[in-house]
Amino acid sequence: MGNCQPTVFPYEDFNVVADIKAIRKACKGFGTDEQAIIDILANRSWAQRQEIKQAYYDKYDDELVDVLKKELSGNFEKAILAMLDPPVIYAVKELRKAMKGPGTDEDVLVEILCTATNADIAMFKECYFQVHERDLEADIEGDTSGDVRNLLTALLQGNRDETYEVDEVLAEQDATALFEAGEGCFGTDESTFSYILATRNYLQLQVTFKIYEQLSGTEILDAIENETSGTLKRCYKALVRVAKNPQLYFARRLNNAMKGAGTDEDTLIRIIVCRSEYDLETIKDMYLEKYDVSLKDALRDECSGDFKRLLLAICH
Repeated sequence: MGNCQPTVFPYEDFNVVADIKAIRKACKGFGTDEQAIIDILANRSWAQRQEIKQAYYDKYDDELVDVLKKELSGNFEKAILAMLDPPVIYAVKELRKAMKGPGTDEDVLVEILCTATNADIAMFKECYFQVHERDLEADIEGDTSGDVRNLLTALLQGNRDETYEVDEVLAEQDATALFEAGEGCFGTDESTFSYILATRNYLQLQVTFKIYEQLSGTEILDAIENETSGTLKRCYKALVRVAKNPQLYFARRLNNAMKGAGTDEDTLIRIIVCRSEYDLETIKDMYLEKYDVSLKDALRDECSGDFKRLLLAICH
């Protein structure tokens, strides 16, 4: 959407042999040179990191991931390993993690599925099966229930209109349908909400929300706040925020991960690593605009050690 800037670009003077030697050296002997590892991996694109992994194995007959697992620990290790997975493999691991064990982290499911293209979703389904030997749709159906299940299942169909065309007549029809499904009558008809939010293109939704607001006198997020509750409310609000401005949505997610007591490091890793080659520079701009503090300063306050140094290096 729009003009999005990454923070990580393919390294122009990429020399895979020099990189693997430097990483080998950083891991050899007593102690690990974490800074050397950060300097290399935070300045290479995902594709270049895959080349590094392959070349490392070819030359040293060692899996780079296994070597680094032995040398590193904690959140720093988690973030480095995330950087070494191809993006789609990392995404399906995160989807599985969100559903494994007791309880489901629907926020993660929504974050990944709501911001994915139809092609991404098709790849998630395929890779999820390859990595976990499980069916993504069946797992989501088994792990969620009711309206939340219906919404997530609708997103998994990968049927969103991906054009940039706006149909004003359809926007008026949808806005009226949303109003009649929610505020306009007693009880909320979630299927209408879910269908429109999961299938229309983002520009179309932006126009629909404006018309809805003219029609009802209520901002769409306020209407969702009043009409729905719990997980479904969080899912709807996330979808609306993504449709309005995906980078601002990610900035909010990052801020929430650092708010209050404790830090949600998994969310910091997921967004900073995953968005670095798409729109992290734009997310940084949104963060500063919304919170009046730079993302890097927020990370400096919240994180520590090599983990902090790595995140700051990816943010550039």
